[in-house]
Amino acid sequence: MSKKIVFIDIDGTLTTPDGKVPSSAKQAIRTARQNGHLMYLCTGRSKPEIISSILEIGFDGIIGAGGGYIEVNNELVHHQTMPEQSVRKIVDYFHQHEIGYYLESNEGLFGSDNCEEVIRQRVTNKLDKDSVAYKQADAEFHWFYQLLDMYRGKAIDYGNVNKISFISNQHQPFEEISNKFGEAFTMYRTTVAQFGPESGEIAVKGVDKYKAVKYVLNDLQIPREQSMAYGDGNNDIKMFEAVHYGVAMENATDDLKKVAQEVTAKAEDDGIMHSFKQHQLL
Repeated sequence: MSKKIVFIDIDGTLTTPDGKVPSSAKQAIRTARQNGHLMYLCTGRSKPEIISSILEIGFDGIIGAGGGYIEVNNELVHHQTMPEQSVRKIVDYFHQHEIGYYLESNEGLFGSDNCEEVIRQRVTNKLDKDSVAYKQADAEFHWFYQLLDMYRGKAIDYGNVNKISFISNQHQPFEEISNKFGEAFTMYRTTVAQFGPESGEIAVKGVDKYKAVKYVLNDLQIPREQSMAYGDGNNDIKMFEAVHYGVAMENATDDLKKVAQEVTAKAEDDGIMHSFKQHQLL
């Protein structure tokens, strides 16, 4: 059997809703690598969000920021950033309209003053503050709040931003923000489901998972026929278009399932392990 290269999304694919990687997925990835297959993360997360508990699993490379940067064997081989003037204009607009946001760069994750508060409001929306459900929903993002705290107060290099994520509401809907900035940038809607339907990301135009995956395949001189991908969101459609075989998680969007060759179980139900076994990667 020919060796495969496998591209794996993180949120909703590799991780459970609380951000943890099931032991079955860790074992599957490590065993597949031992068998000579290449494992690549392919995520919308920027470098600071790919925390040690994920990296310690062991990967051959990383596509981060939705394709904005690429690492091959721990070497940065590709990196695209947003123009500094544009970043400052977007930040000013968000401040003016009290929209929570965070700037993503390879050097840090820089949230607005209201970022944590807005995220907490969104992920616990309509839940009783004293309920178990409220506490569980909030706890799922404790790791992210801690990450924001790590970079709070640190100097921001506005010329080195990969992309900007925002948590909006019905008063400032996604469509309005998209109309404002969509001509100059690529807009992604609801990349984090818990942030609500008006949330999204602003990214460099022309940057996506398709181009990043193709870059890696060309750089490593691996035929497309030997490539696979696992994902759950609409931003993974481009990734699936770049590979030979796409596997959508059970919790994936309907749009992604339509272009997938296979649907596997959720992360918490050992979906990656089951699929790896089916394809004899283990």
